[in-house]
Amino acid sequence: MRLPSLRALVRPKLEASAHCDLPCGVYDPAQARIEAESVKAVQEKYQANEDPEFRTRAILIAEQRSELVKHHLWVLWTDYFKPPHFEKYPHLHDLFNRATKAAGAAGTKGSMDPAKGQALLDLIAEIDKIFWETKQG
Repeated sequence: MRLPSLRALVRPKLEASAHCDLPCGVYDPAQARIEAESVKAVQEKYQANEDPEFRTRAILIAEQRSELVKHHLWVLWTDYFKPPHFEKYPHLHDLFNRATKAAGAAGTKGSMDPAKGQALLDLIAEIDKIFWETKQG
C-alpha cells in the first residue's frame, strides 16, 4: 500500500480567488486622505506660528504623516488595483506615481506649504473616484 505524499497531505482542499489579497472591504483611499488632511492642517498651523520648537515638531509630524500617505497609496496601487483596472483607467499608474511623489520629498514631506497639501488631497480625490467606480462593477 502506497502512502500519500506530504505535499498531498498539506495541499489545500479548497481554492479561492479574489481580485485583492482579502475579500473586499479592507481597502479604502480614505486612509490616505485622512493622513493627507492631517498634513495640510499641520502645514497651516506651521504657517500661523513663529515658535521654533512648534515649527520643528510640525515638520516632524508632516514628514511622518506624509510617509503614511505614501504607504496607504502604495497598498492600494499594488494590492487592490489589478490589470483590468489599469486597462480601464490607463492614466491610473501615472496618477499614483504623481500622488506618491506629491507626498514625498518634493511634495508634502519636504514642504510646509499648504498648497502642496491641497495638491496631494486633489490627487487622492481622483484616486478615490476611480476606486469607488471599480467597486460598482
